[in-house]
Amino acid sequence: MKSITRKSLLYKSKVNYGDYSLNHIEGCSHGCKFPCYEMMQKIRYGKIKDYAEWIKPKLVKNALELLDKEISKLKDKIKAVHLCFSTDPFMFKQEEIKELSLEIIFRLNKNGIRVTTLTKGICPKELADDKYSKKNEYGITLVSLDPEFQKMYEPGASPVGKRLETLKYLHDKGLKTWVSIEPYPTPNIIEQDFLKLLEKIKFVDKIVFGSWNYNSQVSAYPNKDKFYLECSETLAKFCKKNGIRFHVKIKGKEFEKLKDTNIFKN
Repeated sequence: MKSITRKSLLYKSKVNYGDYSLNHIEGCSHGCKFPCYEMMQKIRYGKIKDYAEWIKPKLVKNALELLDKEISKLKDKIKAVHLCFSTDPFMFKQEEIKELSLEIIFRLNKNGIRVTTLTKGICPKELADDKYSKKNEYGITLVSLDPEFQKMYEPGASPVGKRLETLKYLHDKGLKTWVSIEPYPTPNIIEQDFLKLLEKIKFVDKIVFGSWNYNSQVSAYPNKDKFYLECSETLAKFCKKNGIRFHVKIKGKEFEKLKDTNIFKN
């Protein structure tokens, strides 16, 4: 695997998952075609040329060196670190990336720093080992159970069944697990039973829900706002019934009552 070097690693995050984050890989072999916002930004600012380059990830070869230096300066300020916002820490069939991610989590935990992760790959079963903090939270992205949808929009990601299987394994080991249902597709892209998807993940501690942006098909759907509001209300009812924390990431007065401001506190 090719590599790059960086001058810094940890950075202050503006998103709720962690007050700090890091991206120790550039690119993502999952090759999502929603389209991927991070890929578009990298192309826009000249970091990569195109999709073909994006799906060939590069490791940050000095990531551990940077991490050790930055932890010593910041560990008293950091509450949690999220892996990752612009890439995936457990890319499917990318062993080098998995091993580096596990080492990063270990070093953060060793310094008393909690970690959250989100992947469309497979959560490693090693995360259940005692060397990792029980305060960590491990998540998967899941927007459809349909393999044909995945083939079209998430061509390089792990099979949905394997994603769920390994997340359930970590849950059964007593670890905190969560699911991001974002970006959720409108019915003109795929007709599916939202409640059926929720039933598959009723074992998790929390669920985050968000709409699909940056796509002309979604924008053209005539009942888009009503659809997402109905989904959000279904989510709220389901989560309250099953004791699951939830958060709706959609802006608008109608959605405000569906936002649990304490969901990201640990």
